[in-house]
Parts: sequence; structure tokens; C-alpha cells
Amino acid sequence: MDTITYKVTGMTCGHCEGAVTSEVSALPGVTGVRAEAATGLVVVTAEGPLDDTAVRDAVDEAGYELVGRA
Repeated sequence: MDTITYKVTGMTCGHCEGAVTSEVSALPGVTGVRAEAATGLVVVTAEGPLDDTAVRDAVDEAGYELVGRA
């Protein structure tokens, strides 16, 4: 299992957290996502290595910006 923490900008509430969680959770191999609007952190757990570009695209699709790994 790999766990990676990303920094995301633009999340301000529970709805934001849900949108990011939903999009990132749909990526292949992802087993868990915890988004925290207060800190801007998104913790992703996956069965193996994650493609940062795919995570960035998923966050973009939710309407937010992935800054990078935290």
C-alpha cells in the first residue's frame, strides 16, 4: 500500500472535500481518500504507485488545483 499526501488549493467546505474525494476515489487502485478543507491536504491510499498526473486531473475535474505533494 502506498499513502501519499497532496496539497490542494480552493477547498473551503465539506462539499469541496466530497467533490475531491469522489473524483480521486474513482482512480484505478485507489483504496482510500481523506480530503481536509481546513488544511488543504488530501491523503490518498492506493494498492500501488500513484500517477501524480492522474491525481492532478481528478482534482482538476472536481474544480480545484493540485499544488503538489505535501
